[in-house]
Amino acid sequence: MSNNLTKRDIVLDIYDKTDFPQKEVRETVQLTLDAIAKALSEGRNVELRNFGVFEVQIRKSRIGRNPNKPETDVVIPKRAVIKFKAGKELKAQLKEMDVDAHEGSE
Repeated sequence: MSNNLTKRDIVLDIYDKTDFPQKEVRETVQLTLDAIAKALSEGRNVELRNFGVFEVQIRKSRIGRNPNKPETDVVIPKRAVIKFKAGKELKAQLKEMDVDAHEGSE
């Protein structure tokens, strides 16, 4: 069994805590994720107060090496990546986490 939180887990958690039909919760969660993805794909950062910020960063083009053919240089093109910076409240929750219990799950 996976220890990851899935979109379905989020939907079921909200459904259990509200009177909203599961279909509406699922659509709302999906619309939220779509809005976040759209903003990021447009190069906009997404700030979720008390949670964190998703930042779009541009990685420069660089030369890499193919481990199977170290003599061959490979151009890694410039690309956009997403970086997440935890907000103050989330950082505080992470300080309370039992890191020894999670050490083997990297």
